[in-house]
Amino acid sequence: MNKINQITNAGTLKLQHASTQLQVQTNASAGIKTGAAKSSFADLLQQEVDRSQNVQFSRHAAQRVQERGIEMTENLLQDLNQAISKAREKGAKDVVVIGKSGAFIVNVPNNIVVTTMSGTEMKENIFTNIDSAVLM
Repeated sequence: MNKINQITNAGTLKLQHASTQLQVQTNASAGIKTGAAKSSFADLLQQEVDRSQNVQFSRHAAQRVQERGIEMTENLLQDLNQAISKAREKGAKDVVVIGKSGAFIVNVPNNIVVTTMSGTEMKENIFTNIDSAVLM
């Protein structure tokens, strides 16, 4: 696997997705623009704790999630974290996690999703450089 330049917290992806939807709704309904809210110390601390314990996304994977419109729900993140945990217990290093939302290629030792694809893109694709697969 290649070195990863930037890592994105899964919670950030959820916030980006929600922010994009809110902005579209706001612009469509009233033309009102919203400003960015300041984060409190507690919020920043919680983000750091979440980042260290949960799956993270490489810059490439985060871009793919946004481009492909994959919604990062709390249930999806829990399922993904459980799948990675099971793969880790079995000694997996690089795993493809396949679920209803799509496929996620994960580097298990670093707990990082390196790329993802939607369900329709999985057809006729070949997964290489993986040693395990987990079905969600």
